[in-house]
Amino acid sequence: MAKAKIIENTIDLNKELAEIASKTTHMGGGAIVLFMGYVKGRVNGNKVYELDYEAYEPYATKTLEEIARKAEEDKEVLEVRVYHRIGNLKPGEPTIYIIVSAKTRKKAFKVAEEVLEQVKHKTPIFKLEKRSNGEYWVIGDGRRIPRKTQA
Repeated sequence: MAKAKIIENTIDLNKELAEIASKTTHMGGGAIVLFMGYVKGRVNGNKVYELDYEAYEPYATKTLEEIARKAEEDKEVLEVRVYHRIGNLKPGEPTIYIIVSAKTRKKAFKVAEEVLEQVKHKTPIFKLEKRSNGEYWVIGDGRRIPRKTQA
């Protein structure tokens, strides 16, 4: 069963993976793919100090849940978990976890990538990148728009 939510802290990956493996092994599970995104330390040659993540709740959680449930409609997919962090995150800190259990590694990798792209483009999560050359809103396709400051 899909799990998805907005979180403020990191998760225990060993616990998550053990739970999923235990739950899906009897269902023919053969692969778990974990994607973890984290804050970059440099973008376009500029030092990144932090990313500020905000989510429009409860809609963001609902959207994550819908994405995960939809991915589980595939008979080869056994479980999908999506956790997206919010708050002020520093370089190297995790921002998103996507965990997919499937009957084959090929399916698990494919679905993890598809889920990530949907999360980036559909979920109302807003990211402000603070770096050495200013502040930028980061859009789901990776575009950066300078934040206008008030004089």
